[in-house]
Amino acid sequence: MYRTVTLLLTTLLLLCGCDDSRPYVRIEGFAQGSTYHVICSLPPRVTERTVRSDIDGLLNEIDFTLSGYNKGSLLSRLNAGEDPCLNDLFVECFNRSKEIWAESGGAFDPSAAPLFDLWGFGFANKGTVTQAAIDSIRSFVGFNLLSLEERGDGVHLVKADPRIKLNFNAIAQGYSCDVVARYLAAKGCDNYLVEIGREIVCKGTNAAGGPWRVGLDRPVDGNFDEGSDLQAILEVTDCGIVTSGNYRNFYVENGQKFAHTIDPSTGRPVTHGLLSATVIADDATAADAYATWMMVVGYERARQILAAMPGIEALLVYEEGGEMKTFQTEKIKTAEI
Repeated sequence: MYRTVTLLLTTLLLLCGCDDSRPYVRIEGFAQGSTYHVICSLPPRVTERTVRSDIDGLLNEIDFTLSGYNKGSLLSRLNAGEDPCLNDLFVECFNRSKEIWAESGGAFDPSAAPLFDLWGFGFANKGTVTQAAIDSIRSFVGFNLLSLEERGDGVHLVKADPRIKLNFNAIAQGYSCDVVARYLAAKGCDNYLVEIGREIVCKGTNAAGGPWRVGLDRPVDGNFDEGSDLQAILEVTDCGIVTSGNYRNFYVENGQKFAHTIDPSTGRPVTHGLLSATVIADDATAADAYATWMMVVGYERARQILAAMPGIEALLVYEEGGEMKTFQTEKIKTAEI
């Protein structure tokens, strides 16, 4: 649904030493155009069947709220010019998006949806790309052109320009992970890992009593074989972890590579040497958006962002002088591959 191939694929290392003496269960299914996996220890009187049903219900509700591929969703109706009453999921995702849009100086911007469409990375077929088309679209891109308004029947979205459209692909799966994680916490789960479309939030320990282990595939163009060529294995807990990259979702036209990451300030795909950004944050919503932010601005600016945000950890893979290099913040914990 949201970002099927827009990120450096994180491969869950499910070799977590599952121990039958601890009540861990694995729940999995299909959602948002991809798969999901939940590994958790259930407290007494909470059944796997109930949790599975509830998670499927939550993910369906998010799909009917934020999916641009579901033509009956709130998002699709808004993009089509309708004025539906918004639910709490939409309002929360919108507000977090606006906060990070402001924080990023517009580098992270779901209102750039028409630009994604123009380049063939959105919800519509690729358009005819000209500078005039880019300039026209950029005139109505920006979260400052959107607001929420409380009316008698509830909250509504207000657009300064009716041509404005939204695409939450760069935050919605991370947000979905957090929604499921909140549900598990409310059920009394102290140890869990939620993965949706390779975006992750985790808490506590795995079944072996250690940190959760997440493998990152090397960001080489065309590497679709998950887990066959790992860049690193991270050991994490109590955080969200998301990777964004350009090595899977791109096309080549007239010998030039066009990546799915669009810089709203130029209206064009990025061309810098940052190949992937893996971000660890307090929750998956922030990790998802920050990873996109870093992929928009490139390696040097990403380093500056990390220096100014000590609560955020990251592993960056970039190309320099024809070589693949890495940078990671001090608190990143890795395991032997």
